[in-house]
Amino acid sequence: MGAALGATVITTARRAKHDALRALGAQHTIDYTDEDFVAEVRKHGGADVILDIVGAKYLAKNVDALATNGRLAIIGMQGGAKAELDLRALMAKRGSIIVTTLRARGHDEKAAIVRGVRDDVWPLIESGAIRPVIDRRLPMAQAAEAHRIVEASDHLGKVLLLGR
Repeated sequence: MGAALGATVITTARRAKHDALRALGAQHTIDYTDEDFVAEVRKHGGADVILDIVGAKYLAKNVDALATNGRLAIIGMQGGAKAELDLRALMAKRGSIIVTTLRARGHDEKAAIVRGVRDDVWPLIESGAIRPVIDRRLPMAQAAEAHRIVEASDHLGKVLLLGR
C-alpha cells in the first residue's frame, strides 16, 4: 500500500521472501537474520514512518532507525509487550511513538476507519494498484498446520482457514 501511495518502502524479511516483496512494491529489502536493519535503513536517511507488528523486541532498534521527526507506529506485540527504552534517543530525533489497536476503539471510531478505508484504500484495490496477498488456503481440519506455518513465518501474506 505504501508504494501505491508514493512512499519509499523498506521491508525486513528473510531473504527467501525478498523477490516477492519487491514484486509487491518494496524498493529495499533487508534480511533481518543476517543484516543490521538499523544501519541499512540509515543508509537511506532513516525511516519517516515505521509500521511495527513485533513490538517490544525491536522497540529500541526501531527508534534508532527513525529519521528526524520520524514516527513509530506499533500495531502488534508479537515480540512482547514490555521493553526498556532510553528516551534520549527518541528525543534526539524529535520522534514519536504511536501505539494503537482496533480492539480498544468504540463503534464510532471503527466506523470512521471503515469509511477511510472505503474512501482511500478501496479505490486502490479496485484499480489493481494493491491487492490482498493470500499465501495459501487450508481446510479448517488443518488449523494446527496453519498455526505452525504462521508461527514459523513460512508464509507471505494471509493463511486462510476455509470453513467449507
